[in-house]
Amino acid sequence: MIDILKKVHQELLKHSNPKVKEGSYRYFKETIHPYGVKAADTSKISKELFKEIKEFDKETIFNLCEELFKSGYLEASFIACNWSYKVHKKYKPTDFDVFESWIKKYINNWATCDTFCNHTVGEFIEMYPDYINRLKKFTYSENRWVKRASAVSLIIPAKKGMFLPDIFEIADILLLDKDDMVQKGYGWMLKVASQVHQKEVIDFIMQRKDKMPRTALRYAIEKMPAELKQRAMIKNK
Repeated sequence: MIDILKKVHQELLKHSNPKVKEGSYRYFKETIHPYGVKAADTSKISKELFKEIKEFDKETIFNLCEELFKSGYLEASFIACNWSYKVHKKYKPTDFDVFESWIKKYINNWATCDTFCNHTVGEFIEMYPDYINRLKKFTYSENRWVKRASAVSLIIPAKKGMFLPDIFEIADILLLDKDDMVQKGYGWMLKVASQVHQKEVIDFIMQRKDKMPRTALRYAIEKMPAELKQRAMIKNK
C-alpha cells in the first residue's frame, strides 16, 4: 500500500507545473495545497495507477483513498474521488458511513466536494435510495461542505429525473442559507432538475423567488427559457 501511495505522489510531482500551480489558487477562496498538475494529467495518472490496484479488495482501496485525502494535496484528493467511484459495483450500505466521514474530515473546497459527491455519493444514493434520508441530515450541519454535499450529491440523479421531492425538500431547508457555496450548490441542483422537470422546478422557484438569495436563483434558472428567466428575476412588490 505504501508503494502505490508513493507512486501517486511521485507521478504528481513529476507532472507538476509552476504556472498551473499558481493558476490553481485563483479558483479557490480557501487555502489549498496543489501540486500544479493539469486535470487531464491527474486523470491519466489516476487511471494508469488504478491498474495496479484494481484486484485489491474494496476495503484496501478505500484505505488508499483515505490516505490520499489525508495528504491534503488537491490532485491526490481527486484521485481518491476517482478510485472510490471505480469500485462502485461493490458498494454496500455501510459504506455511507465511510463517505460521510471523508466529507466531514477531508473535504475543504468546492472542487473536491463536487467531484466526490457527484460521482461516489450520487452513485451510492442511486443504489441505496433509502439513504437519502441520511443525506438530508447533512443540510443541518454547520460545515459548509457537508451542507453543499447534501445538494450536489443529487446532481447526476437529477439529470435522470430522480428524487424530485427530495430535491425540493433539500432546497427548502437550504433556501435561506447565507453561504454562497451552499447557495450555488442547491441552485445547481435545481438547475439540473429543471432540465427534466421544468414546470415543477419553475413553480417551486416562482413561489420562493422573493426570498431565495439571488446567487441561488441565478444558478437555478440558468438553463430556463428567456421568458421564464425574466419572470423569475422580477421581484413582487
